[in-house]
Formats: sequence, structure tokens, C-alpha cells
Amino acid sequence: MIEPIVELGIMGMPIVLDLRDELDPGVVESMWDALRQADAIFSTYKEDSEISRLNRGELALEDAHPDVREVLTLCDELRVITGGYFDAGAVIEGGVDPSGLVKGWSVDRAGELLDAGGAANYSLNAGGDIRLRGRPLPGEPRWRVGIQHPEALDKIAAVVEANDLAIATSGTYRRGEHVVDPHSGRAPVGVLSVTITGPELATADAYATAAFAMGEAGPEWTASLGLYEAMTILADGRMLLTPGFPSVKDP
Repeated sequence: MIEPIVELGIMGMPIVLDLRDELDPGVVESMWDALRQADAIFSTYKEDSEISRLNRGELALEDAHPDVREVLTLCDELRVITGGYFDAGAVIEGGVDPSGLVKGWSVDRAGELLDAGGAANYSLNAGGDIRLRGRPLPGEPRWRVGIQHPEALDKIAAVVEANDLAIATSGTYRRGEHVVDPHSGRAPVGVLSVTITGPELATADAYATAAFAMGEAGPEWTASLGLYEAMTILADGRMLLTPGFPSVKDP
């Protein structure tokens, strides 16, 4: 078993790989390289990234890296699915910011490299958004992931138990009021955090952002997501879970 590896220099957040299999070190390095490449291409903070150049009009979309076109196409699809609550913007309207999708998308891609290299049991955690595979130990059937409470940072709101799952959370407690309702331009009210679980982290990440932006209307929307489940913590302290949300009692 390899000890958890923490990388602090990618996407401006800690990324932790907890790998429970012996694996060729080259596979792990290729995973880190994929995450570094995604950061180099999509960062809105780096002046030489393709997203920054695209937004300044220095790069045409048809000349951009294929990953850029793939991600922006996914953003457009998710904008429609979420009724406009997940909105990365548009190049022709002054700028795109696909950050709400890129983190999950890049972790999915990195995880696929681990899968292809023979990894069967791992947790890949990018700033609290997590891709789980297999189990932590032979005697432990499922990973246990604590979801931080948005108002009490030393407390856990719920514990998710799972084998193969993506977990994404959107709220105000990590980066302040960074999510706004695209329709009103204002921060949502009545909601503290939304956690989405499902098969793909990219989609879970986008759904969590959209549901949080919806405010108090989010729980009704998340009840219709099919393969994706949700936990919403409202401002009045209520915790609303969709029927299949994989949490356990007494975190």
C-alpha cells in the first residue's frame, strides 16, 4: 500500500491520492501530469492558459486544444440540462469560465488513467470533490467520506459510504459567495451547501453548482436527477436528502 500523496501546486487546491494498490510509479506520474496539463490549459488565473487566451481573443476556438472544445461542449449541454443555472459563459459574450466543470472533469480523466494502469482501490480528492474506487482495505467493504458541515467547520454533516462513486459539494464555506444565480446575478439565499453523488465527478460537480445556485428551489430539482443523489443543507438548518443518497447515520 502506498501512503497518501498530497500535491499542492495544481489548480490552487490540495489534491490527495490515497492509493491502496501497488502500482507502477509511472502510472501515478502520468495521472499527475494529466492534472497539471488540465490546469495549464483551463486556468483562468494563468495568462498563458488557452482559456485566458481564448477570452482575450488571441486564440480561436477551432484552434484550441481538443480538450477545450470538449469541455465547452459539455458546459453547453449542462447549461441546457440545468435550465441555465450552470453557466460557463460564452466566448462571443466576453468570456468563458468552465471552472465549475473542469475540476471534476480533470479528476475523472486522471482516475481513468489510474484505472487503465491497474488501480482498483483508491480515493482521489481534489479540494473536497472526490472520486472513489474499490475499497480502502480488504476488511473494510466501503470507503467512508465525511461531508463537512457548512456552518461548523469542526463538525461532519453526514458520512457517505461507497465503493465506486463521485462526490461533489458546493457551498459558501470554502470560497465565500463564489456561486451566483446566473438569472439574477445575485448569490442564492436559503441554502448553505449541496452535495451531489453519482457515477461521474464532472457531472456531479456541475449539478452541485447548479443546485446551489437555485437556492431553496434546488431540492425539488435534485429529486429528478436519476443516477445522481443529493444532500441539501438549508439556511434554517434542515437537511434534505434524496431517497438514494448513500449516507449513514450518526456521523
